[in-house]
Amino acid sequence: MSDVFDELRAAILRGEYAPRQRLIETELTERYGTTRFVLRNALTRLATEGLVELQPNRGARVREISVDEAIEITEIRRAVEGLVAARAAERITDDEITELQSLGAAMTAAVDATDMLRYSDLNAQLHSAVRRIARHGTAIKIIEQLHGQMVRHQFRLSLVPGRPSVSLPEHLAIIEAVCARDPARAELATRVHLDSVIKMLTAFAATPYEGMHLGR
Repeated sequence: MSDVFDELRAAILRGEYAPRQRLIETELTERYGTTRFVLRNALTRLATEGLVELQPNRGARVREISVDEAIEITEIRRAVEGLVAARAAERITDDEITELQSLGAAMTAAVDATDMLRYSDLNAQLHSAVRRIARHGTAIKIIEQLHGQMVRHQFRLSLVPGRPSVSLPEHLAIIEAVCARDPARAELATRVHLDSVIKMLTAFAATPYEGMHLGR
């Protein structure tokens, strides 16, 4: 069952299934070469993660995360990821310092080249690396579940004109603090970055422009 769960989860996060799109059991059992029983268990787990909603007598569909909910999720992430960044600063090795510095250089190069898709990918890699370096299992589980619900919003934020010029210095500040093994500064830099994300999401919530709707 874990393979079906992992594959379907990854497909949702990649955007292969749009928000509110129905997940047809017959199509999914054929695609993943599984049984209805195994598929339903996977859908139940995805519902627990907040990626899918199960509707009585109507089956399952991809859950749409509203901007207001995205703001609430980011407020929780701000607290937990600040803790994780502080722990990463305490535990980082010399090799991991080199890894984070390389990611920072690559992110800077991507912004200079106006390669926003590359920058978005590196952004995800950076946050993942900090979580791994922190070695805080419980916090990582919480963040990964929240991240699953936020991933489409984060991708769209990274493509907003001018956003990378704001977020890149924030990311570099996180890298610098973690690599300096300064827990207090790492936590503060992370909270500042996520405050910026909340500010951007709040701006999205206030705009009537349909193209800015992050659930799309």
